[in-house]
Parts: sequence; structure tokens; C-alpha cells
Amino acid sequence: MPYMTTAQALVRFLDNQYVSFDGKETKFVEGIFTIFGHGIVCGLGEALDSNRGGLTVFQGKNEQGMAHAATAFAKQNNRRKIIACSSSIGPGAANMITAAATATVNHIPLLLFPADAFSTRQPDPVLQQFEQVNSLATTTNDAYKAVCRYWDRIARPEQLMSAMLNAMRVLTDTACTGAVCISMPQDVEGESYDFPEEFLQKRVHKITRIAPAKEEIEDVAAVLAAAKKPLVICGGGVRYSEAGEVLENFCHAFNIPFAETQSGKTACLSSDEYNLGGLGVTGNSAGNDIAKEADVILGVGTRFSDFTTGSKSLFRADAKVLTINTSRFDAYKLGAVKLVCDAKLGLLALHEALEAKEYRSGYTTEIKAAKDGWEKEMQFLAGYAYDENFKPLIAAGDPRTIPEFAERFGTITQTAAVAKVRELIPADAVCVGAAGSLPGDLQRMWTSDSRYSYNMEYGYSCMGYEIAGAFGSKLASPEKEVYAMCGDGSYLMLHSELVTSIQERKKINVLLFDNSGFGCINNLEMSNGIGNLATEFRFRDENGNLLGNLVPIDFAKAASGYGVKTYTARTMEELEAALLDSQKQTVSTLIDIKVLPKSMTDGYGAWWNVGVASTSQNEAVRSAYSRKKENLEKARKY
Repeated sequence: MPYMTTAQALVRFLDNQYVSFDGKETKFVEGIFTIFGHGIVCGLGEALDSNRGGLTVFQGKNEQGMAHAATAFAKQNNRRKIIACSSSIGPGAANMITAAATATVNHIPLLLFPADAFSTRQPDPVLQQFEQVNSLATTTNDAYKAVCRYWDRIARPEQLMSAMLNAMRVLTDTACTGAVCISMPQDVEGESYDFPEEFLQKRVHKITRIAPAKEEIEDVAAVLAAAKKPLVICGGGVRYSEAGEVLENFCHAFNIPFAETQSGKTACLSSDEYNLGGLGVTGNSAGNDIAKEADVILGVGTRFSDFTTGSKSLFRADAKVLTINTSRFDAYKLGAVKLVCDAKLGLLALHEALEAKEYRSGYTTEIKAAKDGWEKEMQFLAGYAYDENFKPLIAAGDPRTIPEFAERFGTITQTAAVAKVRELIPADAVCVGAAGSLPGDLQRMWTSDSRYSYNMEYGYSCMGYEIAGAFGSKLASPEKEVYAMCGDGSYLMLHSELVTSIQERKKINVLLFDNSGFGCINNLEMSNGIGNLATEFRFRDENGNLLGNLVPIDFAKAASGYGVKTYTARTMEELEAALLDSQKQTVSTLIDIKVLPKSMTDGYGAWWNVGVASTSQNEAVRSAYSRKKENLEKARKY
């Protein structure tokens, strides 16, 4: 048996992990992101330096950022490949916790190796060690337990074997995958053990399709066969099952429209005649109007988030809900009649059952009418502009002034910019996003017939995912142009992996929509009766409030110092020129798009339940709470 350190055995094990899906075998672990610090560099660092095998070592710039990049890499590979992440103890480890939660919420495999304090405790407290007074066994890494699918700590070298086999079990589980944390005490990393050769040899994990049960097929088919106006929801499970074409065929055969979640978008073709587009709070009029009238909802591979269901108010109270999902947890939601299985196999089985019943929905002209109506709205959004007076932007009591808008922003509206981007960039470009108002604009307005070209993180809606996610997507799809759709708020939170893209010579394109603040939340607070409070980037005024002049930021100038090719656009003509020229570049690019505030898309009939104050001296807040009560009365109760 090979005598080696725990870290050396870990590296060799990772290098020999493969997955097989539908008979296609691929290497599972492509490499490892790391920011070396104390606790990891002398153990795992030595192992990677002496013999990393076929693993590529990537140098991250921020622990959260590199873990977001790894998450996006796994998603862009439809969960068939991963890049592991390692960090120092203490703050380095804590920085990855947000990314772990992001991966778990979105059902994306993410393997993390945060360093830990000494297992022996002999030198305690070491630098960066978190000491919990009620238990010295508790460290920073225990915080991962709440956000990971699997957590373990390697207190002895021989524990590595059972821990890593369980890690691979979870990472390749279609129903329960997410973040896996293997905590690595720094002394144990360097301890040696006679590891069995069998543990270190090539291991192929078969990702199998869960077959549907006959009884559940019959249950679901019976409900759907009685439906007059059903609606299919295309969720992320359709993407990971690679079942988009099967879903399209299913809907064509039975005259059933389908709508997309953020995670399911581009699993199917945007041009498909039955594709209504986005659904829910960030959905469009076509999907939402059909959803409100549907008597049966079939959710395929969706976890029914509040944005998809309009906080459970979008669907009719008497609408029956059906699910196809590998996760029993998600399959049971909304009191659904469930079919627990792989999305592709479930749709194929249900197709056969409905054919036997000679089923066809009762839709006549409704689907086309809904799509035609939305197409007209799309044309309006693409041409959305303000006159030179900016009158629509100035609301009663708004302290901003017209000259300020003209000087700071220019004349670009956000929806027109999104439409122009879609028009000019390559048809198969990968679009990456996460937070703010852009996910709403993109779910409604982004179209593509290139499957799996939309990498939107909206389960956790984690600000800062966008640029790191674009880099991870580029690592997964190096032959494609990749665009990070990012607000200025998200950019300021986390853009460090833009430097890594320069270092790795992996070109990404950052489209930075600068509206001088957290515009989405500004909309939310003001629409619920709250004032313009700490959501725009402003200096303090003479009264001590953050309502002074806007803080001027030249994002293009700052990014150019990294070696990024940059542009600033204040007019549509400047934006068009920048988009075209950026495609000629070989280094990462950034377009600082100065978009007018309040020029994003609005809601299309879907309600979002937020915590409005039930008692307030403010009449506007009381009105907002009254509206909330009305919507709650209409919402489904479970």
C-alpha cells in the first residue's frame, strides 16, 4: 500500500474520479482553485506541487469568487465536471460559505476543502483560529453545516477514505447534490498513512436516470388527461437531464404551452412555438397570463420558488399541480401529484400514457395570442427611450434633478440596452447573471436557440456571482463568447476574478449596467411606501441623509488598470460601437453602460410577498400592507 500524506492521497484520489452519463465517460475533477494561506499551503500545497497528476491548479483572487467560478463551471457542464476549491483557515474558509449556500440552493456540485485548526490542539489557538468557549471542537468550518449537503472533518488520515467516498456520492446525486465541505486540519494534511491502492485507483461514478414508477405515471396521466388548459413549467431539472427536446416534443404532441424558470431557460429553444418564455415575478405577460388560467400545472424539474409561483398567488386556487422531479422533497411541493424520476424518462413515460388516452388540450388560439402580445411588448422595450426632459423619471417628491440625469447617465435605457446586446452579440454566446433588476429583464427579454447558453444564478440571487460565474463558464465553454450581465452594485461587491480571467487568458465580457446604486431594491422600497433610503450611491446632504449628489464612478478607467479592454457608453450609438469592437478583442472586456434609473422592465401580473410593516405612521406603507393582505387572500395556502 502506498505510504503518503493525507493531502497527497487526496490529490491522487481527486485525479482519478470520473463520471459516466448515458454511456459517456468524462473526467469529473478538472482541477482545484486555491488561495494559499497558512493551514493549506504546507499540506495540500506540497501535494499539489510534488505530483498533481492531471489536475490544473487555478489561483483565485477571492475565496468566494473562486468558489462561484467553480459553481458556474459545474453548471455550464450540466453537473458532469467540477473544479474543487481550497482555502486557508479562518477568514479564508469563511469567505467560501456564501458560495457553498449558492451552490446548494441551486443543486450544483461544489467541493470545498477549507483548512482547519490543529486536530491535536497542541498549539491552540493558532493564527486565524476561531475559539468557541463552549466547545473547542467548534471552529469556523462548522458554519458550513447549515449550507452544505455533506460535511466532514478529517481528524485522522484514514478518515479521508470514507469522507471522500461520501463526498462523491453526494456530488453525483441528481436529487441531492450541492456543496460538500471536507474540513482539513492542517496537521492531519501532513500526516502519513498506508492508503490502500484500491482507494487511489480510477473510479467511475455512474450518474443514472431514475426510472418512473408505473403507479405514479398512472396518477399523473389521469389528472393531466382531464385538463383543458394545462401548463408545463420547464425547470433546471430539464437542463440537467438534457431533456429539452423531449419536453418540446411532448408539448407539441398534446398542444400544451410551456414556460421557463430562470434555471430552466435555454434547455428548450426560445423560438419554439409553444415556449411562452419566463414565468412568475420575473416572467412576461405570455407566461403569466396563461398560468393564471391554467387548470393543471405540470412542473418538470422545478423547486417552485416564490418567484416562479408569484408567492403562490399566480396559479388558480383550484388548479391541480403535478410534478416530475428526481427530488422527493421538491416533488411533494404545493401538494402535488408526484412522479419521482428523471425528467427525460418521466416525460417519455407520460407521453406514452397520454397517447394511449388520445389526449389533446383544449387550447385553440390562446397560445399564439399570448406570444403575439408579448412580441409587441418586446418591440416596445427594445425601443424604450425618454425625451430630452426625462419627465417620466421624476416622481413627486423625488430629490433628483433633470440636469443630474443628463450629466451622470446619458440617454440609454436598460431594456433598450438588453435588446441591443442580444441583437449584436453571437447567437450562441453564454449569458451569465445573478442579482438586481437584470435577471428580470433577461428572463423576459433574452432569447436563444443555443441550448445551455443561459447561466443565471437565481436560486440564491447572490450578488457577486456574475463575473466569477462568467469566468467559470468560460473555462467550461472556451470556444464561446461569455457575457457577465452585471449591475454596478454587484460589480462593487465582487469582481476580483476578472483579474483571474486576464491571468488565465480566458476572455470574458463584462456588461456593467451602471444606474448608480441598488436600483432593484430602490424600486422595492419606494413601491412599498419607504423613502429613498440608502439604495443609491449618493453623498450625504446638509441634513446628514444619503440624498446628496450622486457619487461619480468611472468603472472603465478603474478596470483598464487590470489590463481589461474597456469602453464607456452613454448613448445607444456608443453602446453599439463598443459591443462590436469588443468582439474583436482577445482579452477580457468591460463596457461601462450608463443606464437611466427606473428604465428596467416592470412586473407582468405576478405578485411577490415581502415583509411589509403591518403598523406604520406612513400612509404609503399602510396602503402597501393593504395590497399585501388582498394578495395573500388569493394565494394558495400550501
